[in-house]
Amino acid sequence: METISCDSPALGVDLMPVDEALQRLKMQVAQLKSAESVPLADCLGRVLAKSVSSPINVPPHANSAMDGYAICRADWLGGSNEKYPVSQRIPAGSVGSALDKNTAARIFTGAPIPARADAVVMQEICSTETSGGETFVQIEQIPEVGQNIRCAGEDIELGSVVMNGGHQLRAQDVGLLASIGVSDVEVIRRLKVAVFFTGDEIIDPGKLLQPGQIYNSNRYTLTSMLESWDCEVIDLGNVDDNLVSTVEAFEKASEVADLIITSGGVSVGEEDHIRPALESLGNLDIWRISIKPGKPLAFGNVKQVPFIGLPGNPVSVFATACVLARPFIKAMQGMPFESVEGISMKVGFDLPYITRRREYLRVRMQQDGGNKQALVLFENQSSGVLTSASWADGFAMVEVGRKLEKGDEVEFIPFSFYGL
Repeated sequence: METISCDSPALGVDLMPVDEALQRLKMQVAQLKSAESVPLADCLGRVLAKSVSSPINVPPHANSAMDGYAICRADWLGGSNEKYPVSQRIPAGSVGSALDKNTAARIFTGAPIPARADAVVMQEICSTETSGGETFVQIEQIPEVGQNIRCAGEDIELGSVVMNGGHQLRAQDVGLLASIGVSDVEVIRRLKVAVFFTGDEIIDPGKLLQPGQIYNSNRYTLTSMLESWDCEVIDLGNVDDNLVSTVEAFEKASEVADLIITSGGVSVGEEDHIRPALESLGNLDIWRISIKPGKPLAFGNVKQVPFIGLPGNPVSVFATACVLARPFIKAMQGMPFESVEGISMKVGFDLPYITRRREYLRVRMQQDGGNKQALVLFENQSSGVLTSASWADGFAMVEVGRKLEKGDEVEFIPFSFYGL
């Protein structure tokens, strides 16, 4: 008999497919509009508020691509038998004079090409001699016009758009802005995300565990993820597991944040107060997703502030934040709403049951017996085993209705694709 997963089809409410949940989230995005000017040195990871055009050509002038000799090709019609005096020396950072007829200029990488010169000969194919206090150069191979010269504007032309608004700045982007002389950058202000955590059993690290208590890893996982996604985190900490405290936390969060994210309390137990608190202050749009780990996920708004309620299990928090919360956050920050697409890879394990929800298995890339990369599965895929996420370097995404045999291909999504 064919083995199936332990998910029960009798769930009380239909589970929403992941793609439908993403579409619902996309329709609810309200992008931040307010911007601020920040120094270039502080703009890494920030999102451009508007497109940036170059006020200069880069390079600003034609310059030498290497150390050698600048010549006028027409002066060397006699070929490599010619020997001409070196009339000037042009290091980088200085500007030479117009090249005299039938002479060469000693030139260094990055130095401006003197007027009348139209080619640079690399020093390795030149020979020099000194006679009567004057240096002469002979060229083994005469270059073509324009050879070894970087033209003005070759990289960036004056007035051209260098980067579009909505682009998140990486290290190389910061360098590119520096190359056109930008010192301050207009960026979208940081998204303010208020977070709080429910469960009377959770305490913060540094305190002595009492019977029945666990350390609140979710607080540190989630706030670290949000910070890596360039959010301004407003951490409201642990909230007492009752309806009054949950309502108060929601009200406080709605006053200070652009987005509210919670962990825990979104299931249907007697001690799960997120849903009734949410419904008393706002509305619920999404409730329970066909995803594993992370089925009990909620989305709605509290006094017009969007809210995402993540599950309470540690791996569920990590997975749903990556798959569902991150696209919403990026879109609020001014970037396109995009779910992360992975790469096709073979698995080095069997998954003997048929999946009833889209599964995000914690896997690691390793070489198989044939010296090829394959995905290795962490042994314990429980949503409470945070070790699996720390051990892994990505998710193997398995669609509903599949089971896997070694050698099958799945979509592999490295954690680095999520910016983690």
